[in-house]
Amino acid sequence: MATRKRPRQGSQEKRLDIRDVAQHAKVSIATVSRTINGVPTVDKELARRVWAAIEELNYFPNTQARALVSGRTRLFGLLVSEITNPFFPELIQGFEEVAVENGYEILIGSTNYDPERMSLCVRRMLERNVEGVAVMTFGVEQPLLEELASRRVPMVFVDAGPQGELMRSLVVDYRKGIHEGVQHLAVLGHRDFGYISGSLQHRSSQLRRAAFLEALETIGAASRKEWISEGDHTLEGGMRCMEAMIAAGPLPTALLCSNDMTAIGALRVLTKAGLRVPEDVSLIGYDDIHLAEFVNPPLTTVRMSRNDLARAAFNALRSIAEGQEKEGQPRTWKVTTALTVRQSTGYPRKTQLAAAPAKKRTPKK
Repeated sequence: MATRKRPRQGSQEKRLDIRDVAQHAKVSIATVSRTINGVPTVDKELARRVWAAIEELNYFPNTQARALVSGRTRLFGLLVSEITNPFFPELIQGFEEVAVENGYEILIGSTNYDPERMSLCVRRMLERNVEGVAVMTFGVEQPLLEELASRRVPMVFVDAGPQGELMRSLVVDYRKGIHEGVQHLAVLGHRDFGYISGSLQHRSSQLRRAAFLEALETIGAASRKEWISEGDHTLEGGMRCMEAMIAAGPLPTALLCSNDMTAIGALRVLTKAGLRVPEDVSLIGYDDIHLAEFVNPPLTTVRMSRNDLARAAFNALRSIAEGQEKEGQPRTWKVTTALTVRQSTGYPRKTQLAAAPAKKRTPKK
């Protein structure tokens, strides 16, 4: 028969504490404390009674008190670039899920590409005594992280970060997914390729652009200067780059974008200009955010698993925090990518459109 939980208490009732649990389980307060903090020497039968009492009383252990007893906060920091890009909330969700599964909490900071804001996030994490920080900003503000490093806080970065005893890196295989995208288009018959990157101040944008150019060389194709532009991984950035590309003259038959938000912005401008995707321009994004499947047409994109990133980042931090690393263990974790084909790619358009005057494709006001 299932035990009945004690109902939540009203604001006027006494708040449950560790003494109530000890009395209910008929054990000492010290036994309750050691059980909650995972001390392995606690008698198994006593521990069972403690957890049964916690369940029956609907008691929530005080995590701050636990930290004082154990010397551990079981709290990881997670720094992301911007909360408005759906990629990052999806990454946060994945990181939180694996953290909760393993008895950890997370403290989130969104930098919005602002060094001052990042500095405040780092300060807040130090004040909360985090046991490690996952820096998922896809661009390192190294001076701002020196404070964490000087206090020997473990950190994990995407692509590259400062070198150090407690530093780990997640290496994303951008090349695989982008090469698959270019080859997919080449098989369809495309030879005129365009590309919109993210800010080239960020290493991830540099690596994705380099993979695109390498993929073109592999299939013996080339791109025009006006078909390659630098965006900023936002909808608005994708729109600006697409408008400039349309105004510059004939369009490529296929366009790859450094992330899905850029691709969705480009899709909007192409549609407003009276051009069809994929009939006039095939379009490929990057990241495979949840929204990509629901735009019209559904977006072909390179999938970079947020769950793989989140789990690798968490495991890297946990292995340091709990002293689980073995001698000679690699300090990098690989994250793969793969093309997801949907309806935004197709055969190249007829050559007549490529030769049409640019003014006929000016976006509608």
